[in-house]
Amino acid sequence: MPPPASPSASAPYVLVLAGGSGERFWPLSRRARPKQLLRLFSDKTLLEETLSRLEGLVTPERILVLTNQDQESAVRGLLPQLPAENIVAEPAKRDTAAAVALAVGWVARRDPGATMLVLPADHVIRDGAAFRRDLHAAAQAAQATRALITIGIRPTWACPGFGYIELGERADFGQPADGPPFFNVAAFREKPAPELAQIFLERGHYRWNAGMFAWTVPAVLSEFSKQMPELADFITQLKSAPDFAALVAARFAALPKISLDYAIMEGAGHVLCLEAGFDWDDVGTWTAVANYLQQDNHGNAANCAPTTHEAHGNIVFNDDPARTVALLGVNDLIVVQTADATLICHRHEAEKIKQLISRVPGALQ
Repeated sequence: MPPPASPSASAPYVLVLAGGSGERFWPLSRRARPKQLLRLFSDKTLLEETLSRLEGLVTPERILVLTNQDQESAVRGLLPQLPAENIVAEPAKRDTAAAVALAVGWVARRDPGATMLVLPADHVIRDGAAFRRDLHAAAQAAQATRALITIGIRPTWACPGFGYIELGERADFGQPADGPPFFNVAAFREKPAPELAQIFLERGHYRWNAGMFAWTVPAVLSEFSKQMPELADFITQLKSAPDFAALVAARFAALPKISLDYAIMEGAGHVLCLEAGFDWDDVGTWTAVANYLQQDNHGNAANCAPTTHEAHGNIVFNDDPARTVALLGVNDLIVVQTADATLICHRHEAEKIKQLISRVPGALQ
């Protein structure tokens, strides 16, 4: 086990990952307006909801939002409370390891001993108080142990679409007895086949990998140095670069394209998992969105008031109030209508929307 860190006493920094290609929720989502920039469940986008949940935990000055050039303008327009330098657009898509390395360098310039939290921008979490309590506990654990902390979600069904965390023994590092449970991580498991996902669910000591992390800058930089020296060198250069933006522009596109899990998490020497005490939903498809929409007596879920007759189990999302959706004698469809496009597909084919839009000229523009 690595020696204890000497962390800064200040509040943590938070990296919010807000990129994306806009494919899963086409035609509502586009390249410049992916999932986290959609208003699916309220008058706020998922990105705005994510930052709202951080209120009371950290100040805006300690939040870094990492997006891409297609979405930078929209993100800046949604988040005027953040300093301009706290919104950074990646110059190229290099996956999550490079994105996190960029963020570690950004934080290290401000406080080389700081604690960091890493969060996706597009999850649905209703219990903000429990979420903040768990993030606070994760940051404290990162400071106390110098471990890399991941937050795991107790599975509610045998989902083959998520990565899994295999838990080992419960961890004891002097944390409060009434705090959330921490476990040593035995292994990270890739997205399993449905049969294996069912085994994970039945065994009970597996958690969904939600892509939420906590660590100190020295701890994560140590792992990058051991496992991904090129990314560690990038972080070190960012810490002292006279011009941060110029260095990112010059080097980022050539960094290894690899996920954070593959790059450092799976091979890290000391990883702990906090079992989340808050509700969580990835909301990765239109069928998942349906769980949050109004439903009629025939199982039709909609964000509007469609006209239906002998129609059952359909999902309707109408983004164009000037147009009406009417369903007659159809079942189990997804109908998404915008001002310039209409999607109609079977609800059991929602995972194939990416394949469809590759055949639609200019679909993501």
